[in-house]
Amino acid sequence: MIKTQPIHIIGGGLAGSEAAWQLAHQDVPVVLHEMRPHRPTEVHKTDHLAELVCSNSFRSDDHNANAVGVLHQEMRMLNSLIMAMADQHSVPAGGALAVDRDGFAMAVENAITSHPMITLAREEIETLDAFGDAPVIVATGPLTASPLASAIREATGEDDLAFFDAIAPIVYRDSINMDKAWFQSRYDKGSGKDYINCPLEKEEYDSFIAEMLDAEKISFHEWEENTPYFNGCMPIEVMAERGHDTPRFGPMKPVGLTNPVTGKRPYAVIQLRQDNALGTLYNIVGFQTKMKYADQVRVFRMIPGLEEAEFARLGGLHRNTFIRSPKLLDHHLRLKSRPNLRFAGQITGVEGYVESAAIGLMAGRMIAAEFHDEEFAPPPPETAHGALLNHITGGAESDSFQPMNINFGLFALPPEDQMVQITANGKKRKLKGADRKSVLARRALTAMASWSGQKAFH
Repeated sequence: MIKTQPIHIIGGGLAGSEAAWQLAHQDVPVVLHEMRPHRPTEVHKTDHLAELVCSNSFRSDDHNANAVGVLHQEMRMLNSLIMAMADQHSVPAGGALAVDRDGFAMAVENAITSHPMITLAREEIETLDAFGDAPVIVATGPLTASPLASAIREATGEDDLAFFDAIAPIVYRDSINMDKAWFQSRYDKGSGKDYINCPLEKEEYDSFIAEMLDAEKISFHEWEENTPYFNGCMPIEVMAERGHDTPRFGPMKPVGLTNPVTGKRPYAVIQLRQDNALGTLYNIVGFQTKMKYADQVRVFRMIPGLEEAEFARLGGLHRNTFIRSPKLLDHHLRLKSRPNLRFAGQITGVEGYVESAAIGLMAGRMIAAEFHDEEFAPPPPETAHGALLNHITGGAESDSFQPMNINFGLFALPPEDQMVQITANGKKRKLKGADRKSVLARRALTAMASWSGQKAFH
């Protein structure tokens, strides 16, 4: 790398701002390119960097038993600009970290513009070739402008990047009742046990469809109304609106399956497919939805075997722009076909402000290591940062890859003997709920403390 040339970052959101800050604090010159105000977006109201357009909440700040709270603390250990400004401009929100939006954005911008190693360029970048072979971080987020989105499509060879992203819920494996569900592939194809199957008889199916159709649905923003569904990812309730039995001839078809309890084929089946390499998360196949969250939990817990389901992610429907990161990026967030290009933030397939900033933080540190001819050892997979990196660079299934928030289902698990409790009668009991989360949280922060050289938070 030519040490006199700056690192270019496209996009001045949370990920781009965090990446710039991390680089600057490693004495690496940065040019941060932000297209606003020359080209506004449909949702931004100001020209400030790191503007929060949807919510003022960074969600839970509980680092003892909440995955996003753990991510907060890890970022604090790593000198995160975004977390420092969020803490400075926090407002009362119970156990959540909420911020004064304007104060937060102005503080981030002031920190960026006053740093001697950072140049803020207010201009639109329309091509990935604008800087030749110089290192570039693409952090343009879900509202990537059309010219650059087209350039990304060309560079990745992927299909449309902007679409209504109808995503299916993801369930924690250990919350599925396997006394009612069973492993089997249709006609025993593949390994014969590639899916978890939840059976419904006619009365159960009829009630399920009725409740799903009656559930409250999200509404479109005006600017989203003409964006098509991606690759025909039709919400399950839209499918049901086309005919009561339509889902039963689609994702809920029971053919090729036998319920081992009854020895018969069920009337309908809902299948769940493993969603990560650890086998801790399962995706409800074909159940993209635009039901509101409370109704999703209520309706999906009507499914036999999912009565006590815990959700790592609920379904949703929104305009999004992201790449198939597990297929396209290496473990250092570089585009495999063009390694001078790194991607960071929501465009990599993480969901949420904090997660986007965390990937920006990692991208900045990765390039800083290269700049100084140092090896970059990724954070351990038991940390929140390591879990996110692993998920988007190979831990997730690329064909079904969808944006996801940080959750404990992504963390590398400790040995089984660390996840049990000895009861009063001397028997071993698996840790569940808050106890389980607490172990994973402590383990993550201890590992991050070791990796970063900082003290752990307890």
